[in-house]
Amino acid sequence: MNTMTDAMAAFRLDGKTALVTGARREIGRAIALGLAGQGARVAVHHLDNAEETRDAAEVVATMAAGGAEGRAFAADFATDAGAANLARDVLAAFGQVDILVISASIELVEPWTEITRERFDRQINVNLRSTLDLFQVLVPPMEARGWGRVVTIGSVQQQLPHPGMLVYAGSKAMQHNWALNLARQCAGNGVTVNNLAPGIIATARNRDQLAANDEQLRQRVPVGRLGRPEDLVGAAMLLCSDAGSYINGISLLVDGGRTIAV
Repeated sequence: MNTMTDAMAAFRLDGKTALVTGARREIGRAIALGLAGQGARVAVHHLDNAEETRDAAEVVATMAAGGAEGRAFAADFATDAGAANLARDVLAAFGQVDILVISASIELVEPWTEITRERFDRQINVNLRSTLDLFQVLVPPMEARGWGRVVTIGSVQQQLPHPGMLVYAGSKAMQHNWALNLARQCAGNGVTVNNLAPGIIATARNRDQLAANDEQLRQRVPVGRLGRPEDLVGAAMLLCSDAGSYINGISLLVDGGRTIAV
């Protein structure tokens, strides 16, 4: 008798709906496309400006070309109700959200002595307050249905803070703490909450730093290269699917060994 089972079937997301914030490019885009490739319909969040609208439309078009359903949603997390309104718009369009991936964030590089209230508030609003708003609107319905996946996209900076990113690094550490807190409270209702922490990833917003310090940065990573957005997809698929149903409250570092090289 053949008792073998399809181990990959647990990664399928057919019938599930995902919201990925900051999904118009880089890490958010890669994860959104990965979820769509496993059968999820995906809400692609972006800012309401010409560049981000165009990028989000391209992501949705890529999903459609692969036979997946996607839809773009614009929201500014720096505004008071941006994230809560996004959550309600997605619920109105799709009926429910089963998977929440919080990838949107901003990092403003400056000496800690020069941080202004305006720049502090902007980073806190986008990186933290929006996270809480999304939790409050979307997680209780997951608990009521008895199934849900929440993944916050953290950063290696939650452990190795950059001296020029005091607020950003601190916000990532706090977001990680929130993920652990909710993981304890929600797991009994079928909802897992985990943090996925990238290391040094070659993205557009750190292009200048990478160009100036490429070799030095590579030497800090034991695997010998910088990360790519696609390097986060496998870990995200595990945490967002039934394959990871017994994984809860972890911070999964995808950093090429950066944190062990200190």
